[in-house]
Amino acid sequence: MNALTVNLQSVLDLTDEQFFKLCQANRDLRFERTATGELIIMPPTGGETGNKNARITQQLMNWTNADGTGIAFDSSTCFKLPNGADRSPDAAWINLERWNALTEEEKEKFPLICPDFVIELLSPNDSLKVAQEKMKEYIDNGVSLGFLINRKSRQLEIYRQGKEVEVLDSPATVLGEDILNGFVLNLGMIW
Repeated sequence: MNALTVNLQSVLDLTDEQFFKLCQANRDLRFERTATGELIIMPPTGGETGNKNARITQQLMNWTNADGTGIAFDSSTCFKLPNGADRSPDAAWINLERWNALTEEEKEKFPLICPDFVIELLSPNDSLKVAQEKMKEYIDNGVSLGFLINRKSRQLEIYRQGKEVEVLDSPATVLGEDILNGFVLNLGMIW
């Protein structure tokens, strides 16, 4: 099952509050919203993708707990990006100082903040082109470092501010560089 994109612009212009309520009222569905207001209904992942995504999140959470400089999020977190899009990366991390600058109310809803770091894991039915456009959107909105993992081709694409995308073939690990100093993502358990 592929994601379904619904253009509601000519019929309904959802406010941020209405979008939040729609998501809360339909917790079994996963929604995103493009910067132009299109509603994206994301299908649930299969067992294999869900397991691999949990392993990615686990590694990021473990490092975050040990490091203490930021806060990590799983794929159920939706962020309001500066361009107006509402996006839910498979895993994300935000510097603690930036996170603590938000009010409690902002933290409770869909935070109006772009993560510093994101990971997207391509599901078997996902479009690589759409995922790459989403990664570019993250970078354009302030993400400093992003990983796009394509299990099918065993490739990892690294997205960085102001740099060309770097593609690695079957890496065993990848570093969090200076954004997540000391973070090592073990891809052996993801491939």
